[in-house]
Amino acid sequence: MPRVIAIANQKGGVGKTTTAVNLSACLGALGKRVLLIDMDAQANCTSGLGLEKTPNESLYPVLLGESTLEEKIKETDYAGVSLIPSEFDLCAAEVELARMSFDVDNGETDENRERHLTWLKEALQPIVNGPRFDVVLIDCPPSLGKLTLSVLIAAHGLLIPLQCEYYSLEGISSITDLMEKLRTSGVNKNLELTGVLMTMFDSRTNLSRLVVSEVRKHFGDKVFRTVIPRATRVAESPSHGKPILYYDPYSAGSAAYEGTSKELAKRLGLE
Repeated sequence: MPRVIAIANQKGGVGKTTTAVNLSACLGALGKRVLLIDMDAQANCTSGLGLEKTPNESLYPVLLGESTLEEKIKETDYAGVSLIPSEFDLCAAEVELARMSFDVDNGETDENRERHLTWLKEALQPIVNGPRFDVVLIDCPPSLGKLTLSVLIAAHGLLIPLQCEYYSLEGISSITDLMEKLRTSGVNKNLELTGVLMTMFDSRTNLSRLVVSEVRKHFGDKVFRTVIPRATRVAESPSHGKPILYYDPYSAGSAAYEGTSKELAKRLGLE
């Protein structure tokens, strides 16, 4: 059964989408079958894998009941990696989920309440129960809005990319608190912290080393041993529609994501 992993952090600019794209490519290169779902209306995962942003190809029609999730899967040019793309219309999904929430609060049925919370979990069931993929990675929007909540309710694990800066430390408690609330309330009692990935590490600064040390003290072995360096080649690769493994396979950034993907595969039992 494939594990569904949410890649999330409510703070933008922490390397979340970069991590989603590059871990997908590296896991695919390891022989794993990966489904990457782009749940961010900015659609950076989509363009980062070289696909066009096309109307009606996101999961918005799935939310509306007009399509199935499986119908939205696209193949990519990269070994083992399939994608459900995003595009700007996904912004309307937040509005639709807010409307559904409003209807529930004003006396809609328990069935509609359940639909509001679990639409993505239900849509993923054919994938989770099927043999097509080994892992599902979901790139969440940079917020703790209703789309991100839908992903966390559907996920088995949460992977948090965390920039090596102190402002990032201040925000991580928000998403871990939300994860714990979902667990204790029973909404998703099986949700686990898959790991914290330190990104944009600058070995020349004491700050980066101090932040990594503090995070390791708090989260222990949940922090990946590999850290992702701040690297120009990693930043360049999305503009070419390529993961770093294919854009510059001998770079430090490529080596870091390859190392992280091996750690992730081990944590998920995919060696």
